[in-house]
Amino acid sequence: MARINDVGGMAGFPAIVEEPDEPPFHSDWEAHVFALNGALIKRGIYNLDEFRDAQERLPVEEYLGASYYERWFAAIRTLLVEKGVATAEELTGG
Repeated sequence: MARINDVGGMAGFPAIVEEPDEPPFHSDWEAHVFALNGALIKRGIYNLDEFRDAQERLPVEEYLGASYYERWFAAIRTLLVEKGVATAEELTGG
């Protein structure tokens, strides 16, 4: 089963443009998401395969409309709910 992240051989996507000397993070929140994911994996809340799967399960529109670390953050929220660590309401402040 092909998922939206499997775009090999698909046409219609723009060329990838590399930024010379691109920083690893464009905003502080991206670094926080990176660190949070590492901590949650290290604590055994979920593993790397589950994390990747959670990203790949995002709805197509959300996946394509999100930045790299926005997809990471969405996957983390999904897994925290699925693993019973937090409720969706707790994560949205509702």
